[in-house]
Amino acid sequence: MKTTAFTQKHIELGAKMVPFAGYNMPIEYVGIKDEHNAVRNNVGVFDVSHMGEFWVKGPNALAFCQYVTSNDVAALVPGKVQYSCFPNGKGGIVDDLLVYCIDSETYFLVVNAANIEKDWNHLCAIAPKFNITPGKELYNASDEICQLAIQGPNALKIMQRICDAPVEDMEYYTFKKCTVAGIPNAIFSTTGYTGSGGCEVYVANEDADKLWKGVFEAGAPEGIRPIGLGARDTLRLEAGFCLYGNDIDDTTSPLEANLGWITKFNDVKGDFIDRDYMLKQKADGLTRRLCGFELVDRGVPRHGYEVCDAEGNVIGVVTSGTMGPTCGKAVGLAYAAAPYYKLGSEIYIKVREKLLKAVVVKPPFFSK
Repeated sequence: MKTTAFTQKHIELGAKMVPFAGYNMPIEYVGIKDEHNAVRNNVGVFDVSHMGEFWVKGPNALAFCQYVTSNDVAALVPGKVQYSCFPNGKGGIVDDLLVYCIDSETYFLVVNAANIEKDWNHLCAIAPKFNITPGKELYNASDEICQLAIQGPNALKIMQRICDAPVEDMEYYTFKKCTVAGIPNAIFSTTGYTGSGGCEVYVANEDADKLWKGVFEAGAPEGIRPIGLGARDTLRLEAGFCLYGNDIDDTTSPLEANLGWITKFNDVKGDFIDRDYMLKQKADGLTRRLCGFELVDRGVPRHGYEVCDAEGNVIGVVTSGTMGPTCGKAVGLAYAAAPYYKLGSEIYIKVREKLLKAVVVKPPFFSK
């Protein structure tokens, strides 16, 4: 099992450690609900060093990124970040990812931990068509980089204390290269997976201790805390963010996953993997789509529970579900057949052979 540059810190702090995506990761420190609320209302720190990072460089970098992702990479300028996905050529999704535009010939791709090898193999198979050589213009830096996500309403105020550039007023999905905690050329991005604002900081593994120390010393007055992956999951679900392997996978198209907003068909974007398939899907109309829902009846929805109509006919499946600590409601994401995925639709979640009434709503499930 792999470790991150921060694994020993988690163990020393008494975190409950579990295997996740091949890594020994902290699932919780004192309790998921408590940690969830700490991030929503204050600030918390996640070790997300298990994520993967690929560099794409050279004169063909943009054309390559345009072809392998669904979003329009040409819309990026240096300092901007974009959410996107890798279509798999069969109508599904290889992975979802972040695309950072360093400059017109340099892109930084951040992928999910569980999919690093799959993503890398997928990109390596396509790279030669664009005169891009794996190990050269396409480079896997996943084992060289560590990453902390500092999330919550007080995150940027705290991080400003250890950054040599202004960061408090940065726009969402932008980044800077700056000195953080005395570490030069750190990538500081105002992204995250919680819905409560904050940033993610990338540095080399050898600077991990310096970053950890700097972040926790800076946030001491606010009571900054380390947070486990358990709360990361409840936070992202309340925000309505997809989790690969649950809400999206190799069998779900971006359009079905309600990710049409990251799927661009304009002339600048041009051709990309599965473009024709998705254009046809769009023209024909979706037979199912991912939607958010709130339970009206008492119960808790879980991954894999059946979604039914009022007569008990199965019309879909729950992909993620929880009792939201912030919203105080049982909420979830589910694939539902047309027309049941439309806002306001009444659906039923089958829990222990009982049909519990729910209504389709638009995430996030909490008031920001």
